[in-house]
Amino acid sequence: MNTMTTLFGGLAAVLVLYAIAGRIRSLPPILRAVLAGLIPLLGYFVLIVGRWPGLDVVAMHISVFLAAGLVLYAVTQFRRRSVGRMHWVPKLLIAFFIGLVVINGSLLYIATKGLPEPLGRWWLGSDGGAVYSGFSGVVEHGQAAAKAVSSELSQAHRESELGWQVDVSGLDSNGAERVIEVRVKDRTGLPVDRIDAELRLLRPGAAEAALTLPLSALAPGVYGGVLVLPAGGRWLAELRLLRDGKLLYSTTQETVAP
Repeated sequence: MNTMTTLFGGLAAVLVLYAIAGRIRSLPPILRAVLAGLIPLLGYFVLIVGRWPGLDVVAMHISVFLAAGLVLYAVTQFRRRSVGRMHWVPKLLIAFFIGLVVINGSLLYIATKGLPEPLGRWWLGSDGGAVYSGFSGVVEHGQAAAKAVSSELSQAHRESELGWQVDVSGLDSNGAERVIEVRVKDRTGLPVDRIDAELRLLRPGAAEAALTLPLSALAPGVYGGVLVLPAGGRWLAELRLLRDGKLLYSTTQETVAP
């Protein structure tokens, strides 16, 4: 389900419902506005059952749908009280609301899919290489943060002692479905088997994985699977190699879904 489709599709539904409700003479204008905003909002709530898009996305839909109904009500009241051409106040209100919707939609697009590549190269600068604009989130300064840093250092030390050579291919493929292959060798170049491999997919800054893909053993030291990206935008793919439930090695790469 595309967020931009639900946002602007719901906005169009508000306009249509308000126009249809205007044919009912006994219906007060304020009630028309409330119903025009609430009905698409309830329909959106039904669509996201079991597919929670995030509180920020839901809040944006609520504000846009309800604000659209109120703006339509305000414009109707101004037109009833004025004679001739529309006053500049409702025009300014309409322009402000349209600008608000465009800005919110643009921010939502950038947050989920990142900056368009031409804009990213112009704004962030590039010497011909790829431009990345991810935000890794914030870390609280306290005892929990110190423990996290200590855990990361301990993990890095264990990985250096192992000396494993890990090669991950398939993450940079095009499309939402990607064939992942992981090759693991020890410090002497021999394949490493009898381990459990999995790929965790997270949004930048998120603590919980959106999905976890177990990788099957295809050959000695070779593990693979088919990764289906659940939505567009920037993702962090964390490869985890375990043995007897103990994490031995982990690495994280960025990937972008169309």
